[in-house]
Amino acid sequence: MYDDNCLFCKIIKGDIPSTKVYEDEYCYAFNDIDPQAPTHILVIPKEHIRSAAAVTPENSKYVSHIFEVIAELAEEKGMTEGFRVVSNCGESAGQSVFHLHFHVMSGRPFTWPAG
Repeated sequence: MYDDNCLFCKIIKGDIPSTKVYEDEYCYAFNDIDPQAPTHILVIPKEHIRSAAAVTPENSKYVSHIFEVIAELAEEKGMTEGFRVVSNCGESAGQSVFHLHFHVMSGRPFTWPAG
């Protein structure tokens, strides 16, 4: 199910260009256009899920699969020193595109909570 008004749904459909890193029947991964680390990949479900708050027993298969893909990408991309996975949930948490997505970042030291 796609949302015709959603930026990430448009990327999945190919209406908006992206630099694809990975794709299968459940998810799509691409390089972030405003990277916050040397490696910064977004991984999104092909099902339109608004945020982590909208994960249900019916759609959770997308999330579990995405984490399997993240592990594969981390190995493939040589993230041997570690990596960060972030999903903002809601506007006050910094979510700007309301389609569940995971930022996978590596290649620099990270601090907590900022940076």
